[in-house]
Amino acid sequence: MGNLVWHEYARYVALSATVYTIWAAFWGIYYRKFFFDFVNGIVRNPGGIQPAASDSVFTSIIVKAPVVQILSMLLGFGYLALDYPLPFLKNTAIHRSFPIRIVLLLLQTFFAILYYQGTNGALYSFIAACCYIRAQMLGEVMPEAKDNRGRGGKA
Repeated sequence: MGNLVWHEYARYVALSATVYTIWAAFWGIYYRKFFFDFVNGIVRNPGGIQPAASDSVFTSIIVKAPVVQILSMLLGFGYLALDYPLPFLKNTAIHRSFPIRIVLLLLQTFFAILYYQGTNGALYSFIAACCYIRAQMLGEVMPEAKDNRGRGGKA
């Protein structure tokens, strides 16, 4: 058996997590729910759990106006453009950088965990970030994509 290439595994997990997070943010815009409302929430007989007054900041940016869902969706599209590289990002230092990917995945985890639909995507994004950290610790580097380089006028 061969060795596990951590950055390739992390890339597949990150792509799946990002697509899941984008889709969850889309549904989170229509069905808005603050995920951690059960921590300080009050159980009412008709109505279920209602968030406490101390959660009003989260309620206003998740339930009243879907700011977190929109930020999560934009961050997901940005990460998707980086990981499945757009033509102008191929063979750039930004495309090959593990720390940029780690930071973006941790930001995606932070935004996605706040709303109910994004919790699974947040978990997968965190796992992908941990795998990229492992790849960084093992000294893995992304190989140069020789097929994507210009051929100097030759097709």
